[in-house]
Amino acid sequence: MRLIFRYLKNYKVMAIMAPLFKLLEVIFELLVPKFVAQIINVGINGDAGWQYILVRCIILVVFGIVGYVVGVIAQWFAAKAAVGVSKDLRADMFRKIESLSYADLDKAGTSTLINRITNDVNQIQTGVNMMLRLFLRSPIVVIGAMIMAFTVSWKAGILFAVVICVLFAVVFAIMIVTMPMYKKVQGNMDGVTLATRETLAGSRVIRAFCKEEEEISNYNEKVEKLAKSQKHVGRISALLNPLTYVIINLGIIALIYTGVLQFNSGELLQGDIVELYNYMSQILIELIKVANLVMIITKSLASSSRVQAVLDMQPSLKHAFAALPEGAAQEGAPAVSAESAAAAPAPAHGAPFVSFRNVSMRYSDGAERALADISFEAERGQTIGVIGGTGSGKTTLINLIPHFYDATEGEVEIDGVNVNEYQDEKLRDMCGVVPQKAVLFRGTLRENMKWGDDSATDEEIYEALAAAQAMDVVKAKEKGLDEPVEQMGKNFSGGQRQRLTIARALVKKPEILILDDSASALDYATDANLRKSLKDLSFKPLVFIVSQRASSVRNADKIIVLDGGRAVGIGTHDELVKTCDVYKEICMAQYGKEGGAA
Repeated sequence: MRLIFRYLKNYKVMAIMAPLFKLLEVIFELLVPKFVAQIINVGINGDAGWQYILVRCIILVVFGIVGYVVGVIAQWFAAKAAVGVSKDLRADMFRKIESLSYADLDKAGTSTLINRITNDVNQIQTGVNMMLRLFLRSPIVVIGAMIMAFTVSWKAGILFAVVICVLFAVVFAIMIVTMPMYKKVQGNMDGVTLATRETLAGSRVIRAFCKEEEEISNYNEKVEKLAKSQKHVGRISALLNPLTYVIINLGIIALIYTGVLQFNSGELLQGDIVELYNYMSQILIELIKVANLVMIITKSLASSSRVQAVLDMQPSLKHAFAALPEGAAQEGAPAVSAESAAAAPAPAHGAPFVSFRNVSMRYSDGAERALADISFEAERGQTIGVIGGTGSGKTTLINLIPHFYDATEGEVEIDGVNVNEYQDEKLRDMCGVVPQKAVLFRGTLRENMKWGDDSATDEEIYEALAAAQAMDVVKAKEKGLDEPVEQMGKNFSGGQRQRLTIARALVKKPEILILDDSASALDYATDANLRKSLKDLSFKPLVFIVSQRASSVRNADKIIVLDGGRAVGIGTHDELVKTCDVYKEICMAQYGKEGGAA
C-alpha cells in the first residue's frame, strides 16, 4: 500500500478531487430517501397537496442529474490518477531493470519481469482507480446511511450498526485469507508466461522434432495449475456477495419487523419505514461494490508487493566509487559520485591496456567456477582469439571486460585500473560488443546503425558496413539505409543480421571490439574478409574474437584456449599447435591430421 501512496503523491490534486466529487454524489444520494419519506408522509398521507409532491419530485430529478455529473467528474479524476500511477510505475520498473546486471536478470527471470511490468501493474492501475472511486464513497454511504437511520429511529440505528459491523468483519476476514492466495496466483501466472514465451520462441524447433503434443501437454499442466489456484481463491472470494446478501436481507427482515411494531405504536410513520428500507438498500448496494472492491484491492496489494520486490532490487555489480545521495538508487541509476561521472579513472603509466589477473568467476554462490585463475594481457591494436569447447567459459570471459558480471576473484583491469572503478556507461562506451545472438531493433537500418553513434554520418555508416562485409546487404535493399527493420530484424537472414550488428559496433569506433561468436553464420570466405578488414581499421581497436572455428582465430596475435573454465593454453597458433593438446585436437577436428600446422 505504501508503494501506491508514494506514487499517488505525484497526482495529489486528482487523488483528492476524485473522492471529493464522490462525496458530493454521496450527499445527494443520502438525501433522496429523506425526500421520498416527506412525499409519503406529507404529500400523500398529509394534506400538503400535489404542488408539494411536484416540487419534491423536481428536486429528486435535480439531485439525480447533479449526482450523475459529479460522479462522471470523479471517475475522470480517478482514471487520470490511476493511469498516471501505472505509467510512472512502468517507467521506474523499466529503469530499474535496465540498471540490473546480467546476473540480476538471470536470477529474476525474463518472464517474471515481463509479467510484473505488465499484468501486475495493470492490477495496480485497476486497484487505484477503484480505490479512488469507491474506497471513500462506500464507507461514507454506509456510515451516512446509519447516521440518517439514527435521525429517524435510534432503535433502527442500532440495528444498522450491528449489521454493518458484521458485514465489515466478513469483508476483512475474506480479504486477509485471500491476499496470500492472489500472490500464489500471480506466481503461477509467471509460469504460464514463461511457458508461452519459450513455446513461441522455439516453435520451429518444436515442430522440427514433432514435440507439439508434448509441449501442449506441458503447457496445459501449467494452465491447469493456474486455473486451479484461481478457482480456489475464486471460491472463497465468491462467498462475499452471497454472505453480504444474506446479512443485509436478514437486516431488512429485522428492520421491517421492528418498523411495523414502531408504526403500530405510533413511533414511526409509513414514510419513515420506507426511508429506513431505502437506507438499508443503499447499504446493500454499496457493500456489493465493497465486496468487488475488496477483491480488486486484494489483487492490487498482492501485485504491489511483487512490483515493490523489483523496485527494491539493487544492482549487484561492485563499484569502487562513492555513492550518490539517497534517491539515486531509487531512480535505477548506478551509484556514482559526481567526480566519477565527470571523468574516467586516470590510466596507470606503463600498464597493459587489458589485463586479467588470476580471475575466477561464479554465476551464483555455491556454483562451480565458470572461470578459474585466468591471467593474460592484451595491448591496443592486437587481436586476441578466444577458443574452446561449448561451455568452456568463452562468453563468460569476455563479459567481464565491459563489466556485465563481477569477477568473483582476481582483477580485470583496463589501462591498469580495475573495471569496478569505472562508471559502467563510460566503460561500455569504450567497448563495441557484438553478442552471440544478433539483435536488430524495429526502425530503419540507419537508426540501428546510429546506436553506435547518434552523430554518425552516412559516410561513416557506409565505412563501417564495408568493414563488416555488409555493403551488399544494404545495396540489395530498395531503400538503402532507410530500409525498415522488423522486430528483432526478422526480415534479414542470420548472416545478414550478424554483419549488420558488427557494423553497428564499428560505427562507434570502439577502443575494444568484442565479437562473441558473431561470425558463426558467415561462410569461410566472408569470415576471412571480415577478419582482414578488422586488421585494416583506421582506429586500431583491441579486438577479441570468440569462436569455435580455429580458422577464425589462427591469425590472432594471441589465442586463449579454454577448457572447463581454465586457460589451458595462451600463445600464437603455431605455438599452441605444438604445446596445447586441447587446441591441437580442435585443429585436427577441423583441418584433419595435420592440425593446421604452418
